[in-house]
Amino acid sequence: MAKTKELSKDTRNKIVDLHQAGKTESAIGKQLGVKKSTVGAIIRKWKTYKTTDNLPRSGAPHKISPHGVKMITRTVSKNPRTTRGDLVNDLQRAGTKVTKATISNTLRRQGLKSCSVRRVPLLKPVHVRACLKFAREHLDDPDEDWENVIWSDETKIELFGKNSTCRVWRRKNAELHPKNTIPTVKHGGGNIMLWGCFPAKGPGRLLRVKERMNGAMYREILRF
Repeated sequence: MAKTKELSKDTRNKIVDLHQAGKTESAIGKQLGVKKSTVGAIIRKWKTYKTTDNLPRSGAPHKISPHGVKMITRTVSKNPRTTRGDLVNDLQRAGTKVTKATISNTLRRQGLKSCSVRRVPLLKPVHVRACLKFAREHLDDPDEDWENVIWSDETKIELFGKNSTCRVWRRKNAELHPKNTIPTVKHGGGNIMLWGCFPAKGPGRLLRVKERMNGAMYREILRF
C-alpha cells in the first residue's frame, strides 16, 4: 500500500477554520477534497492540542518497516522453526539491515515468543479420532467412576541427553499446535524405556521395559 501524502499546514488550518464556521466533516471533506476520516482526525487533534502541527514522536522509530514486520511475522507463522539468522538474511535481501535482537523484540511486540519445542507422542489420525471418541463418551461420567481407572504410559529416557534441540516462535497457549511440537516414538537406540501408572489414590510403580512392549508384556506388568 502506498504511503498517504501528508496534508499541507495550510490545508489543515483551513479544515479547522471551516469547522469553527459550523461546517460538518463531510462538507469540509468535499470542499477540500480530503477524506472525512482525515478531516475528523485533524479536528480532534486541534481540539486536544490546540494545534495542527505535527507532534513530536515518542521514542526512536522502529528499525523494521510495517511491511517488513508483516513479512517476518508471516514467515514464522508458516514455519515456526525459522531462526533469527534466517529472518535477518530475509530482511537484508529486502534492503533492511537489523540485528538478531531487533528480530526478537519485533516478534515479541507481535505476540510471538521463542520457546522450546514441546515433545508429544506421535499420533496417527486414527489415534486422534479414538481419543476424541473416548473423551466424548465419558464426558459426563461421575467422579467416582474414575476411582476404578488406572492411567498408564511409557516414556523413553535418552541416555545422552535429548535427541535434538529445537525452538519455535509461537503465541501464548499455542504450545500444542502441531507446528510447535516434535512427535516422539516409544522405541529407539541409546535410551531406556520406563512404564508407570497412577490411579485416583496416587502414583503407582515405575518399571523398566527391557523389550519392545506388546500385549503379553503389558498384561504381565499389570500383574505386579
